[in-house]
Amino acid sequence: MSDTTSTDGGNGFTTPVVSVSPLALAAPDRGQDLEVRVTAPTTGHDLPVVVFSHGMTLTMDDYAPLVAFWASHGFVVVQPTHLDSLGLPPDDPRTPLIWRIRTDDLTRILDQLDAIEAGVPGLAGRIDHDRITVAGHSWGAQTASTLVGARVVDADGTPGESTTDSRVKAAVLLCLPGTGGPDLTPLAAQYFPFMSPDFAELKTPSLVVAGDHDRSPLTVRGPDWFTDGYRLSSGATDLLTLFGAEHGLGGIQGANDTRTTDESPERVALVQHVTLAYLHTALGLDNDAWPAARRSLAAAVDPLGSIDSK
Repeated sequence: MSDTTSTDGGNGFTTPVVSVSPLALAAPDRGQDLEVRVTAPTTGHDLPVVVFSHGMTLTMDDYAPLVAFWASHGFVVVQPTHLDSLGLPPDDPRTPLIWRIRTDDLTRILDQLDAIEAGVPGLAGRIDHDRITVAGHSWGAQTASTLVGARVVDADGTPGESTTDSRVKAAVLLCLPGTGGPDLTPLAAQYFPFMSPDFAELKTPSLVVAGDHDRSPLTVRGPDWFTDGYRLSSGATDLLTLFGAEHGLGGIQGANDTRTTDESPERVALVQHVTLAYLHTALGLDNDAWPAARRSLAAAVDPLGSIDSK
């Protein structure tokens, strides 16, 4: 357990937070327990929840710039460590199904939210179980999207079963992978065939965040690939495009991830504040937060990005 002091310091933090890990959730059909990190403000009640899915091979210990910020502004953030971070060998029978097990990880967290609440000292009775959101980055964004309506296209070209969860009221999808099929590189088609989403049934309110310099080895297309979820769904009503940003969006993974190629504290701060504003409005906590964020960015003299809304 560790406490994070949040007396602004340039980060915009407003409330001290506590982070507890690892918290093990029983997962008998997974092969091993699901471990999560829980980060929450030390004060307040009726706290909304963000379940955050990490990118490929990262863990529950990453994304501190976002997690600590959200928690210091009144959210309980639950981060699982998915199986792809545990070095499963190619012949492990779970390996071909990791993408689906990732979705099950998020659902398992929702199913065991009472246990999570009880496992964090001082948190019991303070969570608002009616205000639950999901978020994720890269592969984690695809994972999160499956709880708000996106489906993985089967080998025969038809969308697979829906794993939409009615408990989830909104989503923040950071660098959400786009459509598959001919849009994938041979490498991606061979090793990540499940990166072939269908967004037609993504109807839960969602914010997509993309960098206009994000060029992925998974697609033959350019940065616009990461905006497919916005273009092809009715639920993703808003798109934040960061100018000059690559896949790290300025460094949202945190200092532990050395793969950030576009380090920018200013971009990270923009993602922090815009996503917080979106969540506040999407959950009915502050109806003016999102419109105000849009007006502020549109009025900036030298903006770091732009917001499009349907």
